[in-house]
Amino acid sequence: MNLLPDSDPHDADAPGVSAGYAANMNGVAAVDRAMAVVQALETARRPLSLAELARTTGLYKSAILRLAVSLERCGLVVRRADQSYTFGPLAFRLGKAYDAQAPLETTLRPLMDRLVRDGMESPSFHVPHDSATRLCLLRMDSLHSTLDRVRVGDLLPLAAGAPGKVLRQAPPDARLRDISPWLQLSFGERDPHCAAVAGPVFGPGHVLLGALSLSGPLDRFDAPSVRRLAPALLAACRDATATLGGQWPDAEGAPPVDGHAG
Repeated sequence: MNLLPDSDPHDADAPGVSAGYAANMNGVAAVDRAMAVVQALETARRPLSLAELARTTGLYKSAILRLAVSLERCGLVVRRADQSYTFGPLAFRLGKAYDAQAPLETTLRPLMDRLVRDGMESPSFHVPHDSATRLCLLRMDSLHSTLDRVRVGDLLPLAAGAPGKVLRQAPPDARLRDISPWLQLSFGERDPHCAAVAGPVFGPGHVLLGALSLSGPLDRFDAPSVRRLAPALLAACRDATATLGGQWPDAEGAPPVDGHAG
């Protein structure tokens, strides 16, 4: 699997773009290669050998060795005694800095806790990871004895499941349109034994920040249960949007801006 981007997300080759702007938007190839190494470690979630990094990124081993020197120098990557590579202390500090600057968790966790205390299914918050996958950023288990298998950090298909429908701005689900055109349902799409209902959370400027969902075993998502879950989820999505400085769109409003695209 090659983790290097296939195309320039800023479309530097579009008609009317100046040569200078196009050159600037092409980025720095060495940085792209270094980030491919970082992405490989993040995806693997375990130390990787030089051979594994080469196979995952599509880079030559000699190139990875040179990149690793710079990544080690700043503390983003460290080389272990067995010569495998893993994240260093800078990765931890970056994560803490992200948590401090992004109010998502402090905003969403009380709302998710309220959903759990009210007897709803397990709440999760998903954001786009790339063009094909979404990342489970937050998760709380419900009080039910049987649960679906979703954990923080899981990469799940963007093309399947209710959160994926929200993130890719799928057409309204007719089954929920009388409650809200912004809610989505899925039954056995990603996991044949699970179901979910999901809705969007917006930030300032109608930017789509992510998808808040309630998920659980398929047999607990009969029609009456869905009619109970959907309004509670909608209220949480609205509350999160308001707290994060967003504005809930009108029922027939324009599609939101995807804040994670590219």
